[in-house]
Amino acid sequence: MTEPRLLNPSVRLALGESPVWDSDNTRLLVADITGCAIHAFTPDGTHAGTWLFPSEVGSFGLCRSGRWIVALRKHVVLFDPRTGAAETIASPALSTPTRFNDGKVSPDGSFWVGTMDDRSPRTPIGALFRIAPDRSCTPVIDGLMVSNGLAWSGDGRTMFHSDSAAGRLDAWDFDPAAGSATNRQTIFEFTDPALGRPDGAACDESGIYWSAGVRAGRINRFSREGRLLSSDPFPCPGVTMPCFGGPDLKTVYWTSLRHALGAEAIAEHPTLGGVFVMEAPVAGAAIGKFKD
Repeated sequence: MTEPRLLNPSVRLALGESPVWDSDNTRLLVADITGCAIHAFTPDGTHAGTWLFPSEVGSFGLCRSGRWIVALRKHVVLFDPRTGAAETIASPALSTPTRFNDGKVSPDGSFWVGTMDDRSPRTPIGALFRIAPDRSCTPVIDGLMVSNGLAWSGDGRTMFHSDSAAGRLDAWDFDPAAGSATNRQTIFEFTDPALGRPDGAACDESGIYWSAGVRAGRINRFSREGRLLSSDPFPCPGVTMPCFGGPDLKTVYWTSLRHALGAEAIAEHPTLGGVFVMEAPVAGAAIGKFKD
């Protein structure tokens, strides 16, 4: 496993999140949540496009049609990057202080996405939703502060999910045929500040869960049962989420945040907000596409 390095040394995002490998177009897509944008990069780091949205982009995924499913502040849309056309498919009644946050397409072709309290201090008013291909939007759990860390094991049998503010990592039994998650269990509690808070995550094909330890700048790797396998340093404290990409899914891309950490942190860690890349010894678990 190599050390993470900047993909494009000149790029800094305000709140980089939700990296998605677009294999059909051989590019990396990245959200800047507070920048209300999705950016594209070629594998050599060249900036290859920007799409702007009317509100924050909490997360997004790819669709079978070539569109993207995008979680904006209060609703979820199907967006066509070729034409700019957007169609709202889910607008659940969210309380005023909340917004959509981390989301990912599950093995059955649904989009799972959570909400978070957008204030400080956080309160448990967030929830996790499943948006099915038939466009039904079903609440799965509530009582979350910052829903985050969605990822599925390579066999599709385990769903991971975290609450960043509560410092807990959960694992669920997942049925990839039915698209249902059951038997939620907390498998790790983040009590050591040196590990950071559990932010975005991805699974490799062996079932290991790679979690961004935000604010502490760590790459935390867990077994399916919740055993901490390793905690490695990241070049800056604001690491937010990994995704596996490249032709063999052995390239790991990482996003990071910048402005939320303040001017002093930015001066000390000038790479905050950068998009990073590294090579991994194992391939990532493939991510599905929304069945639109």
